[in-house]
Amino acid sequence: MKLFLDSTRCQGYGLCQEHAPDLLELDEWGYASVVAVDVPPEEEDAARACVESCPNSALRLEN
Repeated sequence: MKLFLDSTRCQGYGLCQEHAPDLLELDEWGYASVVAVDVPPEEEDAARACVESCPNSALRLEN
């Protein structure tokens, strides 16, 4: 599974990092700084919560 970020939709709320701190890092302005990251099996639930928490649908998961 892979987590993708559409940086044009990210508004820097930081909610994603609250759910998946091991998957995402935020820059100094609070924006997620990854484009795509491999999600280890033990982090899949956190990645789903991360995607669901994003108010602008900037994140998506793909197999």
